[in-house]
Amino acid sequence: MPAIPPVAYLADGTPVYATGAPGAELIHHQAAPAVPVVIVPAATHHPLPHSAPAPAPAPDPWPARLLCGGVGVGAAGLGLGFLLEAVAAATTGLALLLGVLLVAGVLLRGGGRGSVRVNVTQRQGR
Repeated sequence: MPAIPPVAYLADGTPVYATGAPGAELIHHQAAPAVPVVIVPAATHHPLPHSAPAPAPAPDPWPARLLCGGVGVGAAGLGLGFLLEAVAAATTGLALLLGVLLVAGVLLRGGGRGSVRVNVTQRQGR
């Protein structure tokens, strides 16, 4: 098996190989010239702005909250009232229409099955 020639490295990391013959000097192999690398920043660095200090806690505006809650409850009550009024008006209208149609149907059919026909004959002279 052939012996592996010794390798020495220069200060910049370039390898220097021996020829393999005893007493031979080390031969310096130059590495291929490196392609220049240009580093372009992906985005410009902007430092983060300093955060504003938190505001001091203010007193609880409980009267304003109560007023807003009362207005909201009142508005909800009015809305519910209008809804119930509309439902009542619609059902009343439908009930009246159904009643008129039932009366018209009874009148057009002649009173239904249980009606009795009455014939009145009037004679004169006796």
